[in-house]
Amino acid sequence: MSYVIVARYRTEPGEEDTVLSLLDAMAAASREEPGNLGYRVHQGIEDPRAIVLYEEYATEADFTAHCATPHFQDIVLGKVVPLLESRDVLRCAPREQVRA
Repeated sequence: MSYVIVARYRTEPGEEDTVLSLLDAMAAASREEPGNLGYRVHQGIEDPRAIVLYEEYATEADFTAHCATPHFQDIVLGKVVPLLESRDVLRCAPREQVRA
């Protein structure tokens, strides 16, 4: 089982290339973290200002540790967030399967 984050960003007009470049660096650094199982960046087809991140961690604690890293603080909070029109982060935990 894993802990999943789905983040939806909408960049300010004209900032999508800058944000995507920063997120490429963020993805590379995040994939090196203990507990990180995946970090993917997607861009909208009809709306190139729409960006979706799909992040997967072994545990919620691993995600919490990710948020405390220098690269998260610098890249996401320091550089990406100021270039966004909106930001929505959905945290997802595994659902126990029901067996009949």
